[in-house]
Amino acid sequence: MSEELPAYAERVLEVAERIPPGRVMTYGDVAEWLGEGGPRQVGRVMALYGGAVPWWRVVRADGLPLPGHEVRALEHYRVEATPLRLTAGGEPRLDMRRARWDGSSGQDGWDDGRDEAHI
Repeated sequence: MSEELPAYAERVLEVAERIPPGRVMTYGDVAEWLGEGGPRQVGRVMALYGGAVPWWRVVRADGLPLPGHEVRALEHYRVEATPLRLTAGGEPRLDMRRARWDGSSGQDGWDDGRDEAHI
């Protein structure tokens, strides 16, 4: 594997780094924000290279913590006060309505001139 990241991977990881604590974006949100790729491509980047960024902030659209990483992800969500809810079975899940971030300015000063409704 090359020491240099593919350009798409660098862009995905940059988005992940900019998601504010306590907020999340889905794999599809990241792809849509970038205007390229799709949820699977973003997921692949996160699986291969995401360990150096706040990986727990890029999530599945159903709000379930990443399988195999639930305990670590939930620790991060609790520390960051990310909105959670319980399923009917009592399992914690992200409250996507409240936790989802659209990449708009004002939350961390990130503004590329896009309309806030792009996601």
